[in-house]
Amino acid sequence: MYDEILLPTDGSSGTVDALEHAITVASDQDARIHVLYVVDRRLYMAASDENKDEVRQSLNEEAERALDDASMRIEDEGIECHTESREGIPHKTITEYAAEADIDLVVMGTHGKTGPERVANLGSTTERVVQSADLPVLVVDIE
Repeated sequence: MYDEILLPTDGSSGTVDALEHAITVASDQDARIHVLYVVDRRLYMAASDENKDEVRQSLNEEAERALDDASMRIEDEGIECHTESREGIPHKTITEYAAEADIDLVVMGTHGKTGPERVANLGSTTERVVQSADLPVLVVDIE
């Protein structure tokens, strides 16, 4: 059912839960996991001119660390893994990548907000991917 699974990561410790779910699904389905880190260009574009390059370099270094950590964990389970870092607006880049790579399932984390707190956070990357993706999105509650 799922041959290609996409795990977007931001390098945070919270993505570990989503990673573990992706590994479980991939193991059950004999699927490959694509790990995508989106360097949010809005972050370095908002920096002052003299700091843009430094901010961009820092974000790229974080991307490399996050991708290495995830791929090591995935490959330790004997699962095929593809990693990629792209620049862009996270939710748009995630859905574009999913279409380009023929992804069957996206696995993402969220902080599990409910009620008024959820309404206030509708702008989250996960929420936007859920709203715009043309494929299943497994949302993992990370706390």
